[in-house]
Amino acid sequence: MLEASDPNWRDGDTPELVIVYGDHRRNYLECYTIEAIEEVDAKIDALPRGSMERKMLQRLFHGQSFPTTVDETGRLVLPAKLRQKIDLDNEAFFIAAGDTFQIWKPETYEAEELARTEEWLDELPDDFDPLIFLDNAAKE
Repeated sequence: MLEASDPNWRDGDTPELVIVYGDHRRNYLECYTIEAIEEVDAKIDALPRGSMERKMLQRLFHGQSFPTTVDETGRLVLPAKLRQKIDLDNEAFFIAAGDTFQIWKPETYEAEELARTEEWLDELPDDFDPLIFLDNAAKE
């Protein structure tokens, strides 16, 4: 996905991506493919110049992001600042979401995200099938 979504990638190169680490409320790092971050940038650029929304998003996506590459061995090396942001020690938990993925400290993910998902699922009937959302999306 990273290679296919990096317009500058060539065979033998390492793919580029952008890690967004801003927003003090987030306990994870959000990683964007180059095409995904370009899409975000285009949406930010479409906002009125000087608007609060544009300034806020520019700070988050431009001022609090880290462009990087996957190394030759396929690893993603995180600087100390980013590891400290999410209190990452030895292991990381990755969760994919199409053209983005998140990096979590495993214990934080389990405590926060899984608990939130279970809470959300508890509100639904026992026989609820989340795949119905896909059916609804196809109709739109």
